[in-house]
Amino acid sequence: MATLRFQALDKATSRKPVSFEETARKSEIFASNVFNDKSMRQFLTPDAYKAVKSAIELGTKIDRKIADYVAMGMKEWALSKGVTHYTHWFQPLTGTTAEKHDAFFETSMDGSDPVEKFGGTQLVQQEPDASSFPNGGIRNTFEARGYTAWDPTSPAFIFGSTLCIPTVFVSYTGEALDNKTPLLRALSAIDTAATEVAKYFDKNVKKITPTLGWEQEYFLIDSALAATRPDIIATGRTLLGHTSSKGQQLDDHYFGSIPTRVLQYMRELEYECMLLGIPVKTRHNEVAPGQFELAPIFEETNLAVDHNSLLMDVMEKVAERHDFKVLFHEKPFKGVNGSGKHNNWSLATDTGINLLAPGKTPMSNLMFLTFFINTIKAVHDYEELLRASIASASNDHRLGANEAPPAIISVFIGQQLTKVLAELEGVTKGKLSPEEKTDLKLNVVGKLPDVLLDNTDRNRTSPFAFTGNKFEFRAVGSTANCAVSMTTLNSIVAKQLIDFKKEVDVLIETKDLKKDEAIFNTLREYIKGTKAILFEGDGYSDAWEKEAKKRGLSNHKTTPEALKAKVSKKAFDLFAELGVMNHIEVESRYEIELEEYTKKIQIEGRVLGDIARNHVIPTAIKYQNTLIENVKGLKDIFEKDFTKIAKEQIELIKEISAHIEGINRNIDEMIEERKKANNLDSTEKMAAAYCNKVKPYFEVIREHCDKLELLVDNGIWPLTKYRELFFIK
Repeated sequence: MATLRFQALDKATSRKPVSFEETARKSEIFASNVFNDKSMRQFLTPDAYKAVKSAIELGTKIDRKIADYVAMGMKEWALSKGVTHYTHWFQPLTGTTAEKHDAFFETSMDGSDPVEKFGGTQLVQQEPDASSFPNGGIRNTFEARGYTAWDPTSPAFIFGSTLCIPTVFVSYTGEALDNKTPLLRALSAIDTAATEVAKYFDKNVKKITPTLGWEQEYFLIDSALAATRPDIIATGRTLLGHTSSKGQQLDDHYFGSIPTRVLQYMRELEYECMLLGIPVKTRHNEVAPGQFELAPIFEETNLAVDHNSLLMDVMEKVAERHDFKVLFHEKPFKGVNGSGKHNNWSLATDTGINLLAPGKTPMSNLMFLTFFINTIKAVHDYEELLRASIASASNDHRLGANEAPPAIISVFIGQQLTKVLAELEGVTKGKLSPEEKTDLKLNVVGKLPDVLLDNTDRNRTSPFAFTGNKFEFRAVGSTANCAVSMTTLNSIVAKQLIDFKKEVDVLIETKDLKKDEAIFNTLREYIKGTKAILFEGDGYSDAWEKEAKKRGLSNHKTTPEALKAKVSKKAFDLFAELGVMNHIEVESRYEIELEEYTKKIQIEGRVLGDIARNHVIPTAIKYQNTLIENVKGLKDIFEKDFTKIAKEQIELIKEISAHIEGINRNIDEMIEERKKANNLDSTEKMAAAYCNKVKPYFEVIREHCDKLELLVDNGIWPLTKYRELFFIK
């Protein structure tokens, strides 16, 4: 194995950047592999085009006859670009994407008359074998029927030689088996709720679209070096390895010059993204060595989620061509920053207004404050559910570490907006005097744009921060499918806006208040009741944990603990009222996520035990034998004085033995705890056992292995070291 490590090091250090030249401007190639409005106008009949546009904008259904025409046009477009296959591209509850490719090619019964065939039936619905996808008890394994159904709101695209058709994935009985279906329902719910509230301020608003701009952090390491690490290959992270002497402490990697090999990778990645209509804009070095970030222009949420899922596939495929391995894990390396996927969220009207950006008039600013404060209220009331939406085995390593938001959900709004809320808190109950109305509109609401002009910086320790014209949900993990957190966020805000409108309407109808008075009165009560969720300080500090506890905020540090909020009565009622998920769908996701957590910890435990016993211990014994031979030689030469001369070697032999014993003993104990956990009768108990009984052994075993890495001869150590993984690019 040591030979494999040094072969990999030779290969990695001799790499040359893979040349890539862009042949056209980004604006010229953007979305050229997407069946977008331009392509539809060219390849669809007028009736088919109108039907698709109506489905996208109004949610109307497309009948099968029209679907045939759409399929015909889509097929001709794809064939004109050299496509040979098509697939329904969907997002099952594995957290990744799935696809089954079928050729356009068909023949007649006798094998003659070959044709390229693709009709409305193939476009609208397919029936993949769903037996092996997670279902959380929705159906029996032998009932393999799961249906993919075309989502016209997300355009088809060409990836390689395949036409990919974004679809939802549902069971025979209609329950969602994917991440897209609940998201679409949540987006519909917030559209309806937010539009009703927006009409208080602008009667012309007919539709509101939640927007999302994600920021994808990731690590790049040489593929040859990655291949020497069984832990990276099997789990996506290093389960052992001593920290590098030089890490991120000099802050010299952050926003630094991008390494040439990496830059060539980024250039080709951006080119592929342009073809697929993914509007990537920003690239830079992140804080940790070997860590980078990619961010797009914001988009409609459903499309943004699809684009992020697609991006992760594209990143891996392009990385292969550049001899890199992409690590999306939230904490692939100990001692340096992990990776997140910051979700920048806002709401946009069909009249072109960002509801989370102050406008030029007091009325538009009151509209901003309404949606701003209602969002804070939603996070306050559902902070546990929001925390549950970003819970995973891998994100547990990151949340609460010194570079990521804590597991405590809080909202950062900045000092200036805090002052504005304090002013609004003092609004008179009931009817407002003319003087108070004027003062509020001119000196509080009217001056919002000036207040926010220089107040757009963010508290990087906050999991949910307002950044000038949007909220940034920073606690989302880098491996996550954005749909899960966005379904939750849009649902809780939709619910809050529904409740807000009811309260305002009651004040208008029963208290004889004018609209503005009713809105001010309702917002005043929200401000008073949500102070606990607002926090401007250092989220990493121990003091904040104590303060948050006093405020009654949750602090669920592990996934099994956090996920319980998903099956609370509060969560069931929320999703059922909005029509986002029924009781069965919510429970199934809880079961699936617990099972996924258990399996990931189980796999990591097995891999760690394997590496420790089959790589680390044999290497340590080999080096120990060398030391023993050295001591024997010294004894032969120096006889009585050898114990003094060989003192350090003898102590080293003892130290190595102690670490070997520590590794073996803790692995045995860990295996026993795994066996006990595996015999438990529920996924909930099993996940808790793996979390609290099995996982704690990881650090103990790692500590012994990492100590041996420092003691054993570098020339025989089999695993590529941190300093090599970080700095060989």
